[in-house]
Amino acid sequence: MPQKWKASDQAELPLLMQPTMRPEELLHEPQVHQVELEMQNEELRRAQVALETAHDRFVDLYDFAPVGYLTLNAQGMIVEANLTATGLLGKERRQLLKHAFVRLVTAEDSHRWHLYFRDALKREDPSRIELTLKTRDDHALHVQLDSVRVMTQEAVPLLRITLTDIGERKAAEAELRIAAAAFETQEGIMITDANWVILRVNRAFSDITGYCAEEAIGKTPSLVHSGLHDESFYEAIRESVNCFGLWQGEVLSRRKNDKVYPEWLTITAVTDQKKKVTQYVYTMVDISQRKSWEEINQLAFYDALTLLPNRRLLMDRLHQVLATSARTRLEGALMFIDLDHFKTLNDTHGHDKGDLLLLQVAQRLTECARAGDTVARLGGDEFVLMLADLSEHPVEAAAQAKTAGEKIVAELRKPYQLAGHEYHSTASIGIVLFGDRQYNAAELLKQADLTMYQAKAAGRNTMRFFDGDGDVQAAVSIGAALKYDLRQGVLGNQFLLYFQPQMDDHQHITGVEALVRWQHPQRGLILPSEFIPLAEDSGLIESLGQWVLNMACAQLSQWATRPATAHLTLAINISALQFRQPDFVERVITALERAGADPKKLKLELTESVMLDDVEGTIEKMATLTAHGVGLSLDDFGTGYSSLSYLKRLPLGQLKIDKSFIHDVLTNRNDAAIACTVLTLGHTLGLAVIAEGVETEAQREFLGLHGCHGFQGYLFSRPMPLKEFEQHLGNSVPF
Repeated sequence: MPQKWKASDQAELPLLMQPTMRPEELLHEPQVHQVELEMQNEELRRAQVALETAHDRFVDLYDFAPVGYLTLNAQGMIVEANLTATGLLGKERRQLLKHAFVRLVTAEDSHRWHLYFRDALKREDPSRIELTLKTRDDHALHVQLDSVRVMTQEAVPLLRITLTDIGERKAAEAELRIAAAAFETQEGIMITDANWVILRVNRAFSDITGYCAEEAIGKTPSLVHSGLHDESFYEAIRESVNCFGLWQGEVLSRRKNDKVYPEWLTITAVTDQKKKVTQYVYTMVDISQRKSWEEINQLAFYDALTLLPNRRLLMDRLHQVLATSARTRLEGALMFIDLDHFKTLNDTHGHDKGDLLLLQVAQRLTECARAGDTVARLGGDEFVLMLADLSEHPVEAAAQAKTAGEKIVAELRKPYQLAGHEYHSTASIGIVLFGDRQYNAAELLKQADLTMYQAKAAGRNTMRFFDGDGDVQAAVSIGAALKYDLRQGVLGNQFLLYFQPQMDDHQHITGVEALVRWQHPQRGLILPSEFIPLAEDSGLIESLGQWVLNMACAQLSQWATRPATAHLTLAINISALQFRQPDFVERVITALERAGADPKKLKLELTESVMLDDVEGTIEKMATLTAHGVGLSLDDFGTGYSSLSYLKRLPLGQLKIDKSFIHDVLTNRNDAAIACTVLTLGHTLGLAVIAEGVETEAQREFLGLHGCHGFQGYLFSRPMPLKEFEQHLGNSVPF
């Protein structure tokens, strides 16, 4: 029976027997294939872009890696190098590729490299070596090489190398070796933290003091204090270290066996990058073999500078006098003497000048004292005079003490000669009487000290008495008359300006310094060294400084209209007290605007002491002034104690070499070295340098040979009144 035909059997029929397909059905299949091909091509394109991106990323990572990469073939030739390696070696990539690596190795390390390279090609694990290579300029480059062998598809060995610069590590290691060697010196070394707690000591410390490291670490330096110096002595040392970074001198210390010995002690402050103290380093030298017991006694009971009795000996003698006074009923007096503005002298002229003043004060006090009296120096600018065996009647004893005090005030206010320079100083004195009063030595000294501050508050240059009820008797201030005259001088226009030219190395006048003088009605012409300290003490420096500023600006305005003087700059001195006025910058700008003067022609000469109190505020003021065009010069450079780290931050235009260094520049090696150092420092910082106090042609020639192009001094001209100065310029200047 024949089967029926089904549609599902169509695929089994021969092609000729199949039903005919429509045209759109015939086109569909090629279109599908085309879309599939396009999708595959797009995937290939994305894969290609991703591959190229990955390759670029790899190249960047390879070239700019933090270490150098090199690849050497089996013959030691460089076949690959990244940019970091070329930078370390100071060569271009083409100068490295296809060149033997051994050519970069120093002769000293060449043999070691050959042995290492031969071994590294045989090893399967990584290896390391430190070498010294030669850079492009034949400079030594200390590197660490980390190598690993790899095999190519052709089984050819290659050596992959990472190149790390270890120069800083090598330098640090060398410094550590030097420090370790220095630490184990014959000098005792003790290191403390910022709180003065001992962190480490060396073997010499233990040999000197008898304390081993375990006994010292964790303690404070008081472990070796002798007890012969009071706490104020050590406090003064700590203040000096924190202020100047260093203290050195002779002290008495105590060994573990309780024996006192003299030592030369140096304490240095170690600071971090922010100038914060992190450690203190003590260096101790036992000098007991050099000193006899008499010298030790001198050190224990006498001031090292003035050789006067120190606080310890004074208190011992005061105890004896008090006991004697209680028996004899005779009165005595204690005078506490403090120099006025001594810190200002140290800050502006240096501690060497301060020491000279202290020596002369000690001599004058000794000459004022009687045979049985005691003159002592407590420290700094503090002295004590102890008067014994005065009258048994308190009123008469007070009169005797008053007479002695007046004599001392008069003597101490006389001029001093400090290394050829005249200096004026005064003193404030507190006096306390003692006899049958039940006071101990410490209480009397404290009362005299407090009374001295009463004298300070009364205007200085005077004395005050302390009585049993705490009342302070009035005294006449010796300096009151001169202060009155000074005030009248400011109000009465008794001051005038003198002018001293400043020259370049072609003998041309480039600028002028204005110097103030006081034309006193009775005493005649008075120099600034006499009245400027008094003006600062009395508060008149602000008025006087403002007058100088106004006159200078007015003079600049006049000179600007004259061809012969239009180019001149005018320098004036600004005291630290005047500069610290809150509105000082505004005062300068106002004075310039009122006079119509060019700010670029005004130069303010500042001393290093302006930076002592507020460094950041000082820099801000100076920056504001320079932004307005005002020039700034650092006067008397080299005589102060400011840190050089601040100097590079100051917006200065000029350094001025102090005349004290110029005077003996041809005969004193130290002065010559300081002058040359200031010149070099100025040139390095891009600052002009001018030397003041040039008096001879030989001095000018010496300074010129060492790069100085600015000069001021008697060789060219003394300070002159305005009319004489303008005549000095020549007839081209109209009057």
